[in-house]
Amino acid sequence: MKKIILLITLTIFCFAEDKNKNDFAHGFDLEYNKNKIEVFDPLSGYNRLMTTFNDKIYMNVLDPAARGYEFIVPQTVRIGFDNFFKNLMFPVRFANNVLQLKFKNSAEELGRFLVNTIWGLAGFMDVAKSELKWEAHNEDFGQTLGFYGVGDGFHVVLPFLGPSNLRDIVGIGADSYVSVLSTTGSSDLNYKIPDTFLQQMGIATFNIVNTTSLKLGQYESIKKDALDLYPFLRDVYTQARKKQIEE
Repeated sequence: MKKIILLITLTIFCFAEDKNKNDFAHGFDLEYNKNKIEVFDPLSGYNRLMTTFNDKIYMNVLDPAARGYEFIVPQTVRIGFDNFFKNLMFPVRFANNVLQLKFKNSAEELGRFLVNTIWGLAGFMDVAKSELKWEAHNEDFGQTLGFYGVGDGFHVVLPFLGPSNLRDIVGIGADSYVSVLSTTGSSDLNYKIPDTFLQQMGIATFNIVNTTSLKLGQYESIKKDALDLYPFLRDVYTQARKKQIEE
């Protein structure tokens, strides 16, 4: 059971993106809507403790590591790595746009992947955005479930990653299956990059540190406005996910 929990936790690290919904590396940079939302939260005691744990991990481990990495690696290189990982997440975005019947978006995702892979140095340059103005259409299976009317379920704070809910945890498993950066489904899909769980963990850790280095200070700037950190982050997450599904 411990191995399963660890696998789920580290697999989630692979899905860090601009609109990634549940990791501390992105600093919760979506604007907080002040309107109150009722959240089903039967695990509030556990969630509050895990929020404190995650906050300490971010402030004492991830943030210092990202700042050291930022000092060593030039910003241009870090942006290139960020573009590269986003390009690799094409299967997740493409599949979920198709499942949500967003065929124009899925066609643009396919075009973005081809252009950036061929002319963008394997994705290190986002030529599709800079030259063709094709933006990424970030969709995940949690959003797909929400698109078809599946409710949030109860709120859960995941170790290291922060707020989530039952629906989105199910979505993580589905996205992991099609993701290039996960070993899940490797017996069925031969495009997986990591061959072992340790390789997956290493790639995911590097991706998270690199992403965090590009967003330093965002988490702190939002955190300072929170009178009570746990419900604040819970409501930010819930409202952000609601907005993403509606879009």
